[in-house]
Amino acid sequence: MSKIVHKRFDLDVTQENKTFSKTFELDKDITTVKGVGISSSRDDLLYARGEQRIEINREEFFPDNYESKRLMAGVNSDVNARYYDLGDVSSGNKSIKVDFKDVPNELTFFRPYRVSYYFLCEKTEMQ
Repeated sequence: MSKIVHKRFDLDVTQENKTFSKTFELDKDITTVKGVGISSSRDDLLYARGEQRIEINREEFFPDNYESKRLMAGVNSDVNARYYDLGDVSSGNKSIKVDFKDVPNELTFFRPYRVSYYFLCEKTEMQ
């Protein structure tokens, strides 16, 4: 039997115009990753300044410089439609690697912020 779970991983952006890399580990009972979404402690900075590269199980799903605004959901979005649909991606080695880049933007001033990555996953339940 399987069950849908939501996994959250955080990355702290502490300097402007810098790339931050982090590898997150999924639980061993997670079999597939179905979707991804992002938010932040400062959505304005994430929207205007954020870019990333995301790979799951060593496979690239979002290339370098993929704009954060393309993965964000607004408050008016249906709560059940806030993930970017990936289909059924095998969790394989259980690792998700993110390279997040803060890119200066003349419309915003840098302040440290947190980026939260949310993954919609399916896990096998032990009986």
